[in-house]
Amino acid sequence: MHLLIVDDDAVFREELGDLLTSDGHHVATAPSVPKAIEQLEERDFDVVFTDLKMPRQSGMDLLKQVRLRWPRTLVVMVTGFASVDTAVEAMKVGAFDYIRKPFQLEQVHQVLALAHQELQFRAAPDGGRSVDAMVRRWADREGLEVLHLTPRKVRPHEHVQVFVPDLENPFRIADTVTAFLSTHPKTGLVLEGAETLFRQHRRKDILDFVEGLRRRMEAHGPFVITFDPKQINAGDVADLRAAVVAATTRSTLEAVLRRAAEGPCSFTEAMKAAGLDDSPKLSFHLRRLVEDGLLAHQGDEYRITPRGRESIRLLGEIDAMAAFGNTVLPTSSGG
Repeated sequence: MHLLIVDDDAVFREELGDLLTSDGHHVATAPSVPKAIEQLEERDFDVVFTDLKMPRQSGMDLLKQVRLRWPRTLVVMVTGFASVDTAVEAMKVGAFDYIRKPFQLEQVHQVLALAHQELQFRAAPDGGRSVDAMVRRWADREGLEVLHLTPRKVRPHEHVQVFVPDLENPFRIADTVTAFLSTHPKTGLVLEGAETLFRQHRRKDILDFVEGLRRRMEAHGPFVITFDPKQINAGDVADLRAAVVAATTRSTLEAVLRRAAEGPCSFTEAMKAAGLDDSPKLSFHLRRLVEDGLLAHQGDEYRITPRGRESIRLLGEIDAMAAFGNTVLPTSSGG
């Protein structure tokens, strides 16, 4: 990702910049809000890390500018422990998240992982050409080698291998994926045409097949499967989403997610929201929510992720819990 670090502390800028550069990100720095604005006017950034307290203009001032002029860019506030309440207030008016000084490597990585999910949510494709754009982003910006299984003719790319899937033989698709993963550990997988699978095979067999692909991809990268909404029923879509994103049960989880959406919550607060008095049971559910990417666990707090917010939005609708990273996407007829 393309990142901008804004802080009047040169040592902090250098330390965080070196860390993020070593992780493969493109990093620029600025010592003040005016210098940051100059950088933002010159190029596009995915995420801005900004110190909350700086001379003359603060991180809050920069947040307002970014929200107004570069709404796609996410802002992460950097704060000392004494200013955490102010950082939380910043999140209420548009900041994506915050990290504390001195920063912990795990926390920075977690925030960036969530930011990556959020940017992918915003870029969710709608139609064949957008799927192709997503594949190119994976290859060009995320450094993935992509296996694109599609019957359409797509533009060649050096980091994308295109195969026409034999949808009458899911075992052959699984073998193709396994062979590709053996030589490409950092991989994205796109499989188009779920409606054809459902026409040619039993529902249970297809769901088992898709779940098997998800398990194969767990340590490698995102998995997207597309469908034509005019050729597949809502029940098949809901089951397909569950197989792809490993959706958790909804009974008490909706209450926990809605509580986390209001702000970071403790284990006790989550238990109260869920109406449970069984600690082991809640621990299991919270662990599943974290594993599924719907909640993030930092210290003693649970926070909702972009994936969790999207799940809340979709709860009660036919599509149930959607998630990007691994997801099921509609495309227009004819690609």
